[in-house]
Amino acid sequence: MPLSMQPWTKTITVAFTGASGALYGLRLVECLIQAGVRVYLLVSQAGQVVLRMETGIEAPSRPAEAESFFSERFGAQPGQLQVFGRQEWTAPVASGSNPAEAMVICPCTTGTLGRIAAGLSDSLIERAADVALKERRKLILVVRETPFSTIHLENMLRLAQAGAVIMPANPGFYSHPQSLDDIVDFMVARVLDHLDVPHDLMRRWGA
Repeated sequence: MPLSMQPWTKTITVAFTGASGALYGLRLVECLIQAGVRVYLLVSQAGQVVLRMETGIEAPSRPAEAESFFSERFGAQPGQLQVFGRQEWTAPVASGSNPAEAMVICPCTTGTLGRIAAGLSDSLIERAADVALKERRKLILVVRETPFSTIHLENMLRLAQAGAVIMPANPGFYSHPQSLDDIVDFMVARVLDHLDVPHDLMRRWGA
């Protein structure tokens, strides 16, 4: 389909890594699909394990099967959600000539954080993040760890100075959440705000 005829409002890369907080990533992808965004989805091996542990979801390992699985789960239109393998270096996200408008690693392990901060690209997730930084595209890291060590904080500072948005998974409670879903939606709403994707997940402060 010619670029001018693409039905998607924008293209966002989302990566699931092995940090706790799989619900954040799932809800983020769901909201992006509902908003008419094309999603490039990357799932690390540890991310696949955490999905199973925290949600009971047995995501297929093969990219084509995972793509069908997640497309059906989120009600994606044909071609709206694409899944790429961990070493699929021909994927669009691996090159600055065809990057997505933004990338979100949600949840993001401190190990992933450290490898990106060091400029390592041993997996497609790290390479896609490296591309986002060098092309001056938005990179949001939803870090989930506590407490943070000095090394973690130094890596966050280095990436923030390089242009990344560091967004630890710290939900607020001023909206008086009534359920786990409300807590998840708080964080996802903050991510969507930084992606300029409209939503009605929570009441605005002062509204």
